[in-house]
Amino acid sequence: MVRKTLGLLTVLILWSFALKADDGSRLWLKYDLLENQAYRKSVSKAFKKVILTDNSETSKVAANELAFALKGLTGKSPLVVTALQSDLSTSKAIVLRIGRPDGVENEEGFEIISSKKGTTITAPSSKGLLYGAFAFIRKLQTQNPLEFTFTDSPKVQIRMLNHWDNANGTVERGYAGSSIWKWFELPYRIDPRYIQYARANASVGINGASINNVNASSRFLTTEYLEKIKAVADVMRPYGIKVYISVNFRSPRTLGGLDTSDPLDPEVRAWWKAKTEEIHRFIPDFGGYLVKANSEGEPGPQDYGRTHADGANMLADALKGYEGVVIWRAFVYKADPNGDRFKEAYNQFKPLDGTFDKKVIVQVKNGPIDFMPREPFHPMFGAFPKTPLAMEFQITQEYLGHSTHFTYLGPMYEETLDTDTYANGPGSTVGEVVDGSLHNYPVTVMAGVANTGSDANWTGHPFGQSNWYAFGRLAWDHTLTAEEIATEWTKMTLSQDDEVVNKVSDLMMRSLPTYVKYTYPLGLHHMMGEGHHYGPQPWLAKSGRPDWTSVYYHRAAEDGIGFDRTGKMSDALELYAPEVQKKWNDPQKMDLNYLMWFHHLPWDYKLPSGQTVWNELMTRYYEGVKEVEELQKEWNSLGGKIDRETFENVKGRLAIQQKEALWWRDACYLYFKEFSKLPLPSGLQEPNRTLEDVKDLEKIYHLR
Repeated sequence: MVRKTLGLLTVLILWSFALKADDGSRLWLKYDLLENQAYRKSVSKAFKKVILTDNSETSKVAANELAFALKGLTGKSPLVVTALQSDLSTSKAIVLRIGRPDGVENEEGFEIISSKKGTTITAPSSKGLLYGAFAFIRKLQTQNPLEFTFTDSPKVQIRMLNHWDNANGTVERGYAGSSIWKWFELPYRIDPRYIQYARANASVGINGASINNVNASSRFLTTEYLEKIKAVADVMRPYGIKVYISVNFRSPRTLGGLDTSDPLDPEVRAWWKAKTEEIHRFIPDFGGYLVKANSEGEPGPQDYGRTHADGANMLADALKGYEGVVIWRAFVYKADPNGDRFKEAYNQFKPLDGTFDKKVIVQVKNGPIDFMPREPFHPMFGAFPKTPLAMEFQITQEYLGHSTHFTYLGPMYEETLDTDTYANGPGSTVGEVVDGSLHNYPVTVMAGVANTGSDANWTGHPFGQSNWYAFGRLAWDHTLTAEEIATEWTKMTLSQDDEVVNKVSDLMMRSLPTYVKYTYPLGLHHMMGEGHHYGPQPWLAKSGRPDWTSVYYHRAAEDGIGFDRTGKMSDALELYAPEVQKKWNDPQKMDLNYLMWFHHLPWDYKLPSGQTVWNELMTRYYEGVKEVEELQKEWNSLGGKIDRETFENVKGRLAIQQKEALWWRDACYLYFKEFSKLPLPSGLQEPNRTLEDVKDLEKIYHLR
């Protein structure tokens, strides 16, 4: 018995995306006609139908996506049918089959056996079939040979985006327009972009989304908003995505009318249990709670003399009997002018290792300060064998030029995940901590702070899409390289031409090191404009907290520059394993990219590069500006070889970047020169403006 299963509504929605101009809205799911005619003919000939042996909604989504992709890539529409196992004829077909092949490690894994005569995608679950379908489409988009066998399984269980979106439509640290969630329209109107968003996430294996800001409003826990969130969850579910909610710890008081939010108070605990039951009436597969507590003014258990574990375990208790988890952020720090923010999270959480409920995961930023362009890995990743630690990366470019600077973040993610913590001896990488293989964590999580907004291309800068893509691919498999991901994304998004692909991939791989050179060379950090975090402000000495200033971190003075964490200013280096301490303890042997994270050195100190600290620092600032100019020239050489709208978009942003690279260079040189009293290295030209001139540029951002 055979019947068509391609739903009319889904077809119409998919084609609505295909018919749009190439404004970036399709992301990397661009199923344009394959230019290689021989390859296109082979694909068209090999796959004339898609056969389903499972009738779940997610399996139907997988089949629909395959049909949609084949139609776009070959120009010919395959037939989509369901069939009993006994009816199967795999010739000239892609068969989606439920089963557990050898080598598939979990329910979301899959096996693809492909040939020119037909292909079978087998998985233990419909989610696995969906991921297998997208993996097969990716191989077609990148024109892989049709004869292959491929088995794959995700290394991390929960792979999620964290949205810092607010109920009023704004996005904290969002640089691509307003929120994609239309709270004033929900639940009565479902924006078609929700489906495009779900498709994009599923295509790279992302299976979770916390939909609101970690600086949370209790409003999201009201019945009114739970109805809205339910509508979003219903759209996400067929794409294998669970919805999470960021909660305000004071909600029992603000919503429940209680006198306290003390996590050990019986009435408070009862309120959270009742609220959790209510949420599950709307969203039976609710993913769980994400919590920012006792951080930057947010309420938390410490307000009542309790610990982070007390607060997290209370919420875990409320989730007992459900599949959901509690993700508790470790981004906490005190305002101590004599302290070191580098140590705060470790000091607060280390004594609690082993005291958290098994439903609790502690979410740790990749570095110890705050998403700096290049940070040493967070010391917590080497010291928590009893508590599952989630990785929190930032996809949105808060400290990376927002949406005007070209910075592909794949190398940052890869470098962090591949770094050895020595937690269990050599080979104990951050990635192996996060995926649970090192400490046998029962639950594993990798999260990315999203920059998906209402801009047509979702991310503002066209290459911002590559950071979303790279995060998803590495959350699925952290052993992939940033370079192969860059090549893959370029082929799927910009061009199939080998020359263009090679040049764009090279530009992507160079973009982040270039940004670091003209902003934070030699391990300088946290010198951006106050509040808005855009542009340079190394002179910032007064703020709402001492650790929100720049001078707190760079410690520039006549005797030198840098934050000594080897014991003189702070003993933070001792938080790492001895092998890591050895790697960063000696300025003559360490990677200079981390130099000023751990050392305060005289301006005339001679580095292993042969240059003094001053000359090396200034040389890097000037090299960074020159490298942006080189990026411009090489991008301009691609005119006519890339979609014009995308080409012009990036060209304009690179012009802004070049101007602002000069701003960073001049501001930092002119400011630090006041302490070093030294001239520029030979061959470098003096800026044609003064320190007051560049300070005036920064003041513009604070005008009312």
